Amino acid sequence: MKTRDRRHGLVLVHTGEGKGKSSSAFGMVFRAAGWGMKVCVIQFIKGQWQTGEQKAAERFDTIEWHALGDGFTWDTQNPAQDIQTSREIWQLAKQKIEFGDFDMIVLDEINYCCGYGWISGDEIAEFIRNHKPAWQHLILTGRNAPPELIASAHTVTAMTRIKHAFETGIKAEQGVEF
Repeated sequence: MKTRDRRHGLVLVHTGEGKGKSSSAFGMVFRAAGWGMKVCVIQFIKGQWQTGEQKAAERFDTIEWHALGDGFTWDTQNPAQDIQTSREIWQLAKQKIEFGDFDMIVLDEINYCCGYGWISGDEIAEFIRNHKPAWQHLILTGRNAPPELIASAHTVTAMTRIKHAFETGIKAEQGVEF
């Protein structure tokens, strides 16, 4: 593994209407863990719902996982609570980034928080510019990535939906979607 002083920490944004944004980030989580890197995953939307990725991460002592959201916010009954929860998760994320203990941090579905206006893209981009260690990799996922995050990222990938099983009435499948 490259030492931190020889590493160029990348900022990656995974966005778009298609599937695979979080899955791609989690693939990088396990790739980094395979190299012995310390990784932190912070989920802004998913809460108590068990996922295969989280269960797999429990097998690595180098992966710290925080599923802290209130659930799928498009079904929310309490927008004020969703805002408060997102702001609290953002505070934790900033601490984890600044502390510098992790080689890679994933802010899963943070882009949704920007889309709902709970955290501004400018606030996140400014924090990354001024506080992210130069060697740390940071991955931000979710639809509707704000222009400020896109501009400040090294790599931006937009997943495009061509066809989805849900459109034919097939619900989320264990092992594929969670």
